[in-house]
This record gives sequence, C-alpha cells and structure tokens, in this order.
Amino acid sequence: QVQLVESGGGLVQAGGSLRLSCAASGRTFSRYTMGWFRQAPGKEREFVAAISWSGAGTYYADSVKGRFTISRDNAKNTVYLQMNSLKPEDAAVYYCALDSSTLMRPPVAPERLRGYDYWGQGTQVTVSS
Repeated sequence: QVQLVESGGGLVQAGGSLRLSCAASGRTFSRYTMGWFRQAPGKEREFVAAISWSGAGTYYADSVKGRFTISRDNAKNTVYLQMNSLKPEDAAVYYCALDSSTLMRPPVAPERLRGYDYWGQGTQVTVSS
C-alpha cells in the first residue's frame, strides 16, 4: 500500500507562486513515476506534470510549460510542484499520484490518468484575479 499526502495549497493572487508537496509512505517511493493532476469544478481531472523515478525525465502539460516545475527528493520521499506565474485558470484541486507499473523505468504515457494507481486526497489551489 501507498499513502500520498499533498500540502502547500492555498489562496494566491494571479502572477504569484505556490509550491505543492506530496509526501509518500508505504512503498519504495524512489522507484516509481510520480505525477501531478488537477481538477477544477465541473471539469475532468487533467494531467499537469510527471517525473520519472530517477528525476531524469520530466513531463508537462502544454498549459503549464515554462511556469511549473516538478521535482523530487527521494531521500525525503517527497515530490514537489513549483508553480509560478499563476493564472486564474490554474485554480483547482491538485492531486499527486504514483504509477506502480513504472518500476525503475521511464513512463510510456505519463499524462495518462488511468496509469496511476495510487492517489492523494488533493490540495486546493485558488488564484484570485
């Protein structure tokens, strides 16, 4: 079993920054691809970013490229999402997720929601205009 706990959400003005964290426990976190997804009210959950087990590979949705940065600290069992230049359309509940099929391998389709089998409870990000 894996437990994922997100933190760092909150209210920020447009143009501001937030850093989300996702702490993992219960499995060897460092061996798996981790992803961030988000879901706004009335919309489907969508891919934001992912990072391979080693950190060598990072993947981003076009909507966040150049503004968001995903990273991980395997010694701390934590993955981060640095969000800069936030826009009102970035407001959503942000979820981290783990893909247990990617044991020490790069992800084939990191943007695919169904590839992730462990999810956190989410953290709310609100962006005021």
